[in-house]
This record gives sequence, C-alpha cells and structure tokens, in this order.
Amino acid sequence: MTDDLGDDGNGLGDVATRRDELATRVRTHAGEIARELALFQGGDYGSETFETDAGSWTLKYEAGDVQYLRFDPKSGSEIYVVSSKQPPDPDDLETAMADYDAFVAAYDEYVASFEGLFDDISTDFPAVTSTAELTAERDRIVDRIREVATAMAGELHRYDGEYGTYATTVDGTRWELKWDGDAVSYLRVGGSDGVYLLSQYGPPPATELRRLVDDVEAFVRSFNEHVDELEADLSTVAFE
Repeated sequence: MTDDLGDDGNGLGDVATRRDELATRVRTHAGEIARELALFQGGDYGSETFETDAGSWTLKYEAGDVQYLRFDPKSGSEIYVVSSKQPPDPDDLETAMADYDAFVAAYDEYVASFEGLFDDISTDFPAVTSTAELTAERDRIVDRIREVATAMAGELHRYDGEYGTYATTVDGTRWELKWDGDAVSYLRVGGSDGVYLLSQYGPPPATELRRLVDDVEAFVRSFNEHVDELEADLSTVAFE
C-alpha cells in the first residue's frame, strides 16, 4: 500500500484531505491485521513488533481492533501511523508508507513461521476417570450431616428464636451452625475463612469432608451437653 502525498498545487487543504483518506485506509487495513493477531494470540489485547530493513513496526490491539500502529525508522523519530490522537504529519505519513509494504510482508512471514505448528499433535487423549462413586459417597455423608444439623436447628429454633447461631469448639477448632427457622443456613468449621460442611452453595470438597467428618460426632455431643445444661438451668426456676 503506497501513495504520494506531494502537493499538486491545489493547496494544503487538499494535502490534508488526502492524508486523512490514506490514514483511514491504513487504519482499516491494519485493523484487519489486528483482528488476525487477536484471534491467533487468543486474547482481547496485546501487541506485536515486526522488523523491516528500514526499521520496526509495532501494532497494538485491543478488543480485536488496532489501538496504534507505530513505525520506528532506523533514522529519525518514531511515527504513529495510526493512533487515538491526531493523524500524522503528511511528511511523516509519506515516510512511513514507503515501508508499509515491507511491514505487511513481515507480518506475512510471521504467520507463515507457524505453519505446521500442530502437525504432530495427537488428540487421542486418555479416557477420563469418573468421580461419580466418590461424589455419591460424599453426598451421602453430607446428607446425613444435614439431617442431624436440621434436627439441631429445629431445637434451637424452638428454644432460642426464629434465627441465630450456635457455636462451640471441637478439638480446638470453632464449629458454627446458623439456623433460620427449622432449616440450616450453614455449618462452618474454622471461623469466617473456614470450611462450609453445609451451605447454600453446594457440598464441600471431598478431601475437606474426610478431614472433618470424624469430628461431627463430637460437635453433636457438645450440642447435647449444651441442651442438658439448659434443661438443668430451667429446672431450678420456680414460679409461685
């Protein structure tokens, strides 16, 4: 893509008009290269530099469109052929356009250098081992924990109100059950950054469940002791 911006005698206005027309054509053409690079690189933004005998060209793109195209000649100052600012000076644009075809050729060589990149790749991948049995067993255990925790929630609801939390320590670790009515909102182990054995977001990781499941019994015993203490306190109340 070459063009001549020389003054043909019609004034600076015509030169500026031709400059703008050429800059628009370059933006459109460079935009096609930008889209191809974005597709190849697999990202919404990036940049690539291409070397020519006369200098280097850097194309930056974002969202599949050209952000700027900069020509850095081996002699002289850099030229923004395409940018988000004002169009280039006509003389600078003419200087850059003298090397534009070499820039496109460098891009073509870049693309050609990846020819055959995937020729030796096999897509015969091994079969994927199912986690169905493991997750089914996890879900069975979680369902059993939910049954027990729901029974606890019902008792807490009956005694302590519509909603609230019951917390205790098991082997040095905080266990907290939150209830809302007769339902369990969550059962969390380890504080605010802990593991949710029960929650509205789904079951816990199987490895975390295995680590904590043996302590569920101690958690329930602690709750029962709490209830026994409440009953003992109530038994001492006299009303005459």
